[in-house]
Amino acid sequence: MTIPNLITILRLILVPAVVLAMLQARWDWAFAGFLVAGISDGIDGFIARRFNQQSTLGAYLDPVADKLLLVSVFVVMSFIGQLPLWLVVIMVSRDALIVCAVVLSAVMTHPVEMKPLFVSKANTAIQIVLAALVLGELALDVHLDPLRSALILLSGVLTVASAAAYLVTWLRHMSGYGEGSTPDI
Repeated sequence: MTIPNLITILRLILVPAVVLAMLQARWDWAFAGFLVAGISDGIDGFIARRFNQQSTLGAYLDPVADKLLLVSVFVVMSFIGQLPLWLVVIMVSRDALIVCAVVLSAVMTHPVEMKPLFVSKANTAIQIVLAALVLGELALDVHLDPLRSALILLSGVLTVASAAAYLVTWLRHMSGYGEGSTPDI
């Protein structure tokens, strides 16, 4: 077990702690847990690259930990009325469609390689900023409504754009477009 994998597992353990803090309106703890998870994500990536501790397990666990934290935080924020339901629905739907596409590709013995597209990376970055902003607003009792509204809209647009980009990539892959090459999803 590598150090980056241990850090990622600790990040997975943080998810229920952050969710519980949110459900108990302990915004200071939720915000701190979210920040610790974000910082530890950067640290485990740095250690993995710098000290050649990359692993297959880490390649799967790291994005799972990131996605689990983000989806959990967004779902709870929507549940408590801090984020619009439509945003969470398109976010979760996009992720579910990607997972279904990958599984279907594998079942059909036409597996697709998983690599994030630029639009997906931008989407994730905006979602992280939005989650941190809302948790920070609640923890510090500040209101940044125009910025929050802009981030919600941008997150929605990027989520839809990312879903569309993955769908096009997957359809090309499944229809045999560019036979001989394995497109990235």
